[in-house]
Amino acid sequence: MKETWLGLTKVLVTGGAGFIGSHIVDAILDRTGDVIALDNLSSGRIENLHEATRQRGFKFVVGDLKKFPNLPEVLTDVSMVYHFAANPEVRVGAVEPSVHFEENLLTTFKLLEAMRASGEAKTIVFASTSTVYGQATQLPTPEDYGPMLPISTYGASKLGCESLISAYAYTHGMRGLILRLGNCVGSRSRHGVLSDFIQKLRTNPNELEILGDGTQIKSYVHVTDCLNAISLSAGSFLRSDKRVEVYNLSSPDQVTVKRIAEIVVEELGLRGVKMKFTGGVDGGRGWFGDVKVMHLSVAKLMKLGWRPKLNSEGAIRAAAKELVTEAT
Repeated sequence: MKETWLGLTKVLVTGGAGFIGSHIVDAILDRTGDVIALDNLSSGRIENLHEATRQRGFKFVVGDLKKFPNLPEVLTDVSMVYHFAANPEVRVGAVEPSVHFEENLLTTFKLLEAMRASGEAKTIVFASTSTVYGQATQLPTPEDYGPMLPISTYGASKLGCESLISAYAYTHGMRGLILRLGNCVGSRSRHGVLSDFIQKLRTNPNELEILGDGTQIKSYVHVTDCLNAISLSAGSFLRSDKRVEVYNLSSPDQVTVKRIAEIVVEELGLRGVKMKFTGGVDGGRGWFGDVKVMHLSVAKLMKLGWRPKLNSEGAIRAAAKELVTEAT
């Protein structure tokens, strides 16, 4: 008989057909047979749940959190929600800000309201982001850094979600674990710098356009290390009496965009690729709202005993291998 996931009977994963969400579903199914994946399939892919659909106790529900009248029914007997449904494209906020309001902030409000009404789903684990810090002046940036001044509507919407979760926790007897993720990479990812580079080089193996000046430097974490951190932090949170807890989650170092490009070229087995830097905007950023320098402090998470197996460059190389294989 399988051991239950963190002692829970039934878990809901929103965005369950997405990149990280589908990996969470698989991890839960390794420990228990009771998990529901909810996704509107706008960016999630049903093939990400190929293995999950073979297991007893798994249920997939197609639904949009913004307008899903059956959500209270889905939450029946659910004790914990992993909320990973969101629009992950930071750049879209510069041209269509309403996307992040609707897909991030509004969906979180709708979910929290349904959880409150259910009376059973009391705990939420929320996938926030490093972009809530904006262009932080303290590096590595700890969880208690402030004031937080996001420079993108994506970061602003996620910070708003954090505030809603905190308010519902203290007002309605709920609990919230907030995970401020750095750049998570790995198999099943379909957006971000790695996918962008691979697609461009598949189209033109002689030249690679790189947004910005190439000096953007950020932390990256492989999805396997990310999953271990999520499980560890969730377990610690459930054993505590805290209403709200926040952890940064990323590798403790950084890698530049230029180096990422070099690694992708190497993993594709290409030679003589000309790298064409666009120069970027606002001091070499890839786009308006792009945080040029991101370096999270993960000291708090490491106090729980978490250690990533891969550093930022190692995560990029492992993910590049996986994505190149998936693309063939």
